[in-house]
Amino acid sequence: MERTAFKTHRIAVLTGGHGRGSNLRAIQQHFKEREYPAEVALVIGDREQTPVRELCQELKLPFVYVSSKDMQSYEAEVIRLAKEHQIELIALAGFLKLLSADFLSRVKVPVLNIHPSLLPKYGGDKMYGMRVHEAVFAAGEEQSGATVHEVSPIYDAGKIVKQEPIDIRNCTNSEEIAQKVLDIEHQIYADAIIERLKQES
Repeated sequence: MERTAFKTHRIAVLTGGHGRGSNLRAIQQHFKEREYPAEVALVIGDREQTPVRELCQELKLPFVYVSSKDMQSYEAEVIRLAKEHQIELIALAGFLKLLSADFLSRVKVPVLNIHPSLLPKYGGDKMYGMRVHEAVFAAGEEQSGATVHEVSPIYDAGKIVKQEPIDIRNCTNSEEIAQKVLDIEHQIYADAIIERLKQES
C-alpha cells in the first residue's frame, strides 16, 4: 500500500490581469527550495492575455482562464476546478475582486491573500497596489510591511495569518516602499501557506 506521508499538497493561485506574477513565482520557488511537498497545481487568471500566463508557460504551471465579469459564474467555475484538481488551499495573488461568503463557504478549502501593509492599517476597498504605498508615504509612517490573511467577504478583514514589519524611514518615495514591501511579501507568503497546510493536514 502506498504511503501517504509524502503526499504533495496541491494549491491553486487566483490572479488578476495586470500583475507580473512575482508572488506566484516566489511561492513556487520557495516550495522547491524548502523541499516542502507542495506545488502550485493550478493558476486561474481572469484575463486571457496576461504576463502571468507567460510566466506559467515558463514555470510549466497549468493556467486556466476564467472570466470574472460575472462573479457568480466565476465563483462556480473556481469551485468546480478546485474540486477537479483536488486543491487543498487557494492563494490570491493580484486578484482584486471581492469573493462572496457563499463561495468561501462552498469551496471548503482555506483561501488566503497577501496585502502590502500592516493590516488593519491601510486596508479595505480600493486600497491595493501603489495606492497603499502612496498612503503610507503620505502619512509619514516609519514602518510598513506585508500581511497574509484569510479571505473574508469584507476586503482585508479576515483573520491575520502572518505579518512582517519593515523599517521604511530611509525610503524617499512610495516606489521605494513598494519594493521593500514586495521583498517581504516574497519571503512570508509561501511560509504562511505551508503553515496553513500543516494545520489542515
